[in-house]
Amino acid sequence: MTEVRVRVAIYVVRESVRGPELLVFDHHDFPEAGTQVPAGGVDAGESLEAAAVREVVEETGLADVEVGRSLGVQQRPHPHTGEARVTIFYRATTSESRDRWTHVVRSGDGEGGDDGMVFECFFIPLDKANGLLPDRQDEFVDVLLTRRATCSCRSFAAPPP
Repeated sequence: MTEVRVRVAIYVVRESVRGPELLVFDHHDFPEAGTQVPAGGVDAGESLEAAAVREVVEETGLADVEVGRSLGVQQRPHPHTGEARVTIFYRATTSESRDRWTHVVRSGDGEGGDDGMVFECFFIPLDKANGLLPDRQDEFVDVLLTRRATCSCRSFAAPPP
């Protein structure tokens, strides 16, 4: 039987004077990866919500997030390896005031292999996300747009640095 990799992807949204904005990042050393939302694997014994918070912290350094309920489940093979995977998409909110920042992963922030990775983090208008994100990360943006006014979010504490 084939093992399926379980992942989470997180749409971190903030309200601004310009309207709702989505947190995205570019991988400084791998620009070909495209503009992405925080996403990654769920560790053994870890809840999906805890994995969502961990991935946001690891990839953006942002600990001020409230994770809401899931928006949908994507079942599709990895685009490069063909391995089976399931990704659960979550909505999260933040009151982050910075529009743009650079996050450098340090040992302890995530997997050992991520140490030194540089992520250029920034917000984009939520309605501009469709068609921008690679690997069909934009699949549930329309759901987010229609539900954004009715999110019941709850806080999941970020792990200490």
